[in-house]
Amino acid sequence: MQTFTTIASLRAALAPLRARGKSIGLVPTMGYLHVGHMELVRRAREANEVVVASIFVNPLQFGASEDLSRYPRDLARDQKMLEDAGVDFLFAPGVEDMYPRPMETVVDVPTLGSQLEGSVRPGHFSGVCTVVSKLFNIVGPDRAYFGEKDYQQLAIIRRMVEDLAQPVEVVGVSTVREADGLACSSRNVYLDARQRAAAVIVPRALDEAARIIAEGETDPARVEAAVRDFIAAEPLAEPEVVALRHPETLAEIADIGDRPVLLLLFVRIGSTKLLDNRVIAPKKQTIAKVA
Repeated sequence: MQTFTTIASLRAALAPLRARGKSIGLVPTMGYLHVGHMELVRRAREANEVVVASIFVNPLQFGASEDLSRYPRDLARDQKMLEDAGVDFLFAPGVEDMYPRPMETVVDVPTLGSQLEGSVRPGHFSGVCTVVSKLFNIVGPDRAYFGEKDYQQLAIIRRMVEDLAQPVEVVGVSTVREADGLACSSRNVYLDARQRAAAVIVPRALDEAARIIAEGETDPARVEAAVRDFIAAEPLAEPEVVALRHPETLAEIADIGDRPVLLLLFVRIGSTKLLDNRVIAPKKQTIAKVA
């Protein structure tokens, strides 16, 4: 595996491969990798001739009071994991490489990006879209891989690619979970022992919502209230976003009816934000799998 820190050097390495018609898969990350990231790499490896992973803790997507300075970093560890997984090129730029001067140009999907998680993290998704667009321009991938745990982010990136006619296939990859059901996340390392034990309330809340809907509840507001109360019963958990939405458009729904619905959760345990979601089929149908 070769590691590059500058845009020019990575482009120079990829140009002859692209000229020979090699397919390129991109796995964008912020590092401190876990098994969920490795599943993204595995999917990229099986579908592409060249796999590029990026590690960049993007300051544009962090608010003033968020965890940019303490976000976990271990480049040597990550490099070994990626090399063992068969990644061909690692792009690990510094802030000065990606943003040599303050950015005047931003990419935003304002309607999708200002609701749900965006309502409590203003500007977050414009930062995500800007850096992802820049990575697409640098790497020129045929396919890019994102985890479904960040469901809203995935929907926003798909809309951005469609709106801008970017020649990239966006591939969503199912959430990878720890043994007790907690979704794998780089931020799980922030949780102390008590907080980690409390964090299982998040996947259990998805199960609780599925149970309520399977028993016939069709009012989204009642389901949301019940799930919010379920989470709040854990003293260390603060439910910031509990929302039932249309699984494709993220639009609010008036009733659940007989169609699958998306439950999105954004829960804080201490200062750590945990995201999770599930597409739920009502009335004892099987729980749908996100495409």
